[in-house]
Amino acid sequence: MIYLLAIVLAGLMIMVLISLLRGLNAFRESMHDDPDGVGATELQLKQNRMMWARIKYQALAVVVVMIMLAVAR
Repeated sequence: MIYLLAIVLAGLMIMVLISLLRGLNAFRESMHDDPDGVGATELQLKQNRMMWARIKYQALAVVVVMIMLAVAR
């Protein structure tokens, strides 16, 4: 059980890293844009989606760690 949870945790950590890097890349790209000031640009929306994805994966990783600690007792 612990081994399976460790694999799931590693996968979630990789997903957190990927969503963080994609969000940072979208932020870097949006620095060069010249928005007209009307509404959110596509890159800003992508940043927001990546931020929420990162939060979800981090929350799931915390849950997996809590389960691992409960099982280890």
